[in-house]
Amino acid sequence: MEDNARYGQQDFNLPHDMVLLPSEGKFYLNKKKSFKVGYLTAEDENILISATDSQNIINTLLRNKIYESDVNINDLLEGDMEAILIFLRNTSFGAEYNFTLTDPKTRKEFKKTIMLDELDFVKPKIEPNEKGLFEFTLPKTGKKVECRILTVGDTNELSDMMSKYPEGVVTPVVTKRLEKIIVSIDGNTDREFISKFVTSLPIMDSKFIRNTIKDCEPRLDLNRVVLAPSGEKVNVRITFGAEFFRPFF
Repeated sequence: MEDNARYGQQDFNLPHDMVLLPSEGKFYLNKKKSFKVGYLTAEDENILISATDSQNIINTLLRNKIYESDVNINDLLEGDMEAILIFLRNTSFGAEYNFTLTDPKTRKEFKKTIMLDELDFVKPKIEPNEKGLFEFTLPKTGKKVECRILTVGDTNELSDMMSKYPEGVVTPVVTKRLEKIIVSIDGNTDREFISKFVTSLPIMDSKFIRNTIKDCEPRLDLNRVVLAPSGEKVNVRITFGAEFFRPFF
């Protein structure tokens, strides 16, 4: 991994707080259950105002605001990243998060506020083994697989890869993601073997892996159900694009 992905802030004595991680540090070498995270400053406002790409904003904030010398942002689990971003927003702009939604019955727009400091951790339904991996048997092929949770670096790499495919060409979103998730098949860790296996994987098994690994992920519950003025229920999810910070600018 690149050195500049490890940390951008050299002075770890700046004002900060400890942010609890949904993962409890189980998947990191340092096993830290919380990270020192600094508060956003006037200098950080320059990033929020001028940057045009949401991923660049997130990566820069993570590099500059995580005050841990042994942490590489590419190794972060997405759930831990989300907890850090919510801390940064809450301590800078307050916990209120406003949505503009459409009433499914009247088709009229309405506004709804969610309090970000009320978000709960989602406890994983399956515990990892001593290697931090998850083991299960596929329902269709009966193969025993070991899988891992993807990191921020994995997700960024997949996004970059998909963006380079020409328009009109079918992008292998599902297969490339599965190739990263699967660590071994019946004990075989050969990457070429896993790649070939994935291309012929029955949809039942493919869906099972994706749904099961989702249940393994320590994260925040970012989904909410709100009532529209008509009384209809509307499902909303908090996302972390540029607009997560941008409304204030």
